[in-house]
Amino acid sequence: MRIAFTIIFCIFCLTQAQSGVAQEPINHGGKIETKYDGFALDTVIRLRKMKVNCTGFKSKFDQTCVSIDVALHCPGSQVSHVSDVTLQLIFETKSWGQSHAPHQRDLLIAIDTETWKLGRMRLMPQVTTGTQDRSTETLQATLSYKMFKRMVSAQNVEMKVGPSAMALSEKNLLALRDLDNRIIK
Repeated sequence: MRIAFTIIFCIFCLTQAQSGVAQEPINHGGKIETKYDGFALDTVIRLRKMKVNCTGFKSKFDQTCVSIDVALHCPGSQVSHVSDVTLQLIFETKSWGQSHAPHQRDLLIAIDTETWKLGRMRLMPQVTTGTQDRSTETLQATLSYKMFKRMVSAQNVEMKVGPSAMALSEKNLLALRDLDNRIIK
């Protein structure tokens, strides 16, 4: 009797697994990873540095590239509750004098038709690797998960830090939605 029940249960599980809809991977170009941080005792689901845009003037030396790096922090080893979200904006330029002064680090996010003032971003220490021909500035802000959910459900998201403004592309929004889909609901 026990063997018959086990066989029936296995057949049921296999038929349920086969009847599920196969999900195609989303092609957004971003890299998402999940890691447990034993020091902070939380699980971090992270969208690695992803380019938002590269703009510049007529001189190629003034070109500035902006990338985002987003991490969802889940307490403990679970991935069903997000305590906060870390947003980093990475500015790379060949011009060494184009950093954001402390009074120019206020983050504004326009989500569809609403604009949110999210406070001053923190300047993160730079990691130097060998010879650098570019100047890199990383600014970081902590967002609530509710604000992040507003961003991923929006059609248009624009960010402004001091004089720098950028709009997230469709691929950026797809990557953020994919990141959010990693949370078990």
